[in-house]
Amino acid sequence: MPYSADAEQAVLGCILMEPSCLSQVQLHVRPDHFYMPQHRAIFEVMMAIESSGGRIDPLVVLEQLKTRGTFDEAAGRNYLYQLAESVPSIRNVEQYAKIVREKYYLRALINTSREIIEDTASSDSDADLLLDSAEQKIYDIRRGKATGAPSRLSDIIINEVYDKLNKLNSPEKELYKGFPTGYADLDTVLTGLHRSDLILIGARPAMGKTSFALNLARNMSLIGKKKVVFFSLEMTKEQLAQRVLCSEARVQSFKMRTGELDADDWTRLGVATSVLNDCELYFDDTSNLTVPEMKAKVRRMKNVDCVIVDYLGLLTPAVHKENRVNEIADITRSLKMMAKDLAIPVVCCAQLSRSTEGRGKSHRPQLSDLRDSGSIEQDADIVMMLYRPEYYAAEKADDKKPPETDEQAPNANEVEIIVAKNRHGPTNTVKLIFDAEHTMFIGVERLHHEM
Repeated sequence: MPYSADAEQAVLGCILMEPSCLSQVQLHVRPDHFYMPQHRAIFEVMMAIESSGGRIDPLVVLEQLKTRGTFDEAAGRNYLYQLAESVPSIRNVEQYAKIVREKYYLRALINTSREIIEDTASSDSDADLLLDSAEQKIYDIRRGKATGAPSRLSDIIINEVYDKLNKLNSPEKELYKGFPTGYADLDTVLTGLHRSDLILIGARPAMGKTSFALNLARNMSLIGKKKVVFFSLEMTKEQLAQRVLCSEARVQSFKMRTGELDADDWTRLGVATSVLNDCELYFDDTSNLTVPEMKAKVRRMKNVDCVIVDYLGLLTPAVHKENRVNEIADITRSLKMMAKDLAIPVVCCAQLSRSTEGRGKSHRPQLSDLRDSGSIEQDADIVMMLYRPEYYAAEKADDKKPPETDEQAPNANEVEIIVAKNRHGPTNTVKLIFDAEHTMFIGVERLHHEM
């Protein structure tokens, strides 16, 4: 198996000679990247010392290695001295770390190739499933994900939890936080959209869930500089792009549909087009799309930060079930696995049932209003529901019936984002303003700031 003993020794020797090198090494190397078991053990000890607030010192490292039974006194002392002596130059520590990582990837590729050959030769599974499995295994190597046996708690804490905490306290900490939604009040509740999460946006028709999803996509890609893919099974790419341009240019949507644009509108459109030019927002309007097909497309695009799907009810199941409830359960489970496997947030719009319409005093949606399957509520990490009190108040006025809602004089265009489920924090309600003319949502905190 390919490995470089010299590079592994040089990395460890650099850290022994200059402990501050560890922060540079951790950007490229994890303990399992080392091929030689004693090198892996030494690196784990170094990380444990550093994470506990201690200073890495050859004597302290030796004592912990003796406690673990990796070395005895004489052998350990000699080997640590040999590591320190083997360093050509501390300034090249990142290059040595990259060599160690490169050799690890080669070994992982060899092992994965063997697994794929064995699976293909011994399995009677469908070819599409085998291809998806093979593609996932190769993708996991590129993402640097370790596969195999279960991991011990202490190893996870040292290798992953502390690694994440260190990154959150580094100068590049913004790269490791949740992706901002562009709405400060909502980010306070959610702390952003986090990797591996499935986020559901539930609403009745005409509440603006597609517009809200588009606003999230625009904010993440333009403000957050993220690469976002928007899968639309309901609207065409042209319609979606037109909506984004309309919102950015502040040109009324009916003018965009009729083409009745004046000189000022054209100027606004030109400026907006220039602003959106470097925006890494991609649209896919393929019909009859399955989650595995979607997953394969995202993998091939590389470095995608977030996926948004509009909407759940139009997704095609990979395998047809006896009823729609089981199909939706399979789809939501697949969406959650896609978020976890690709380590990205997956946002999916979902339609609520009619039970909200027949509710007496309040039409506010609840988790039980999610259509077709309870698995939607179960699989989602976050469920946000859109509710417009003014919509129902206007409906009552049109019917010339006395109001039955428990809302008093709702503000026009006010929208409540009800965070009905939040696996990582509290539930709450955030208020936004929906600008229907420009199909955009505006944070209340932003309006107060502009006043």
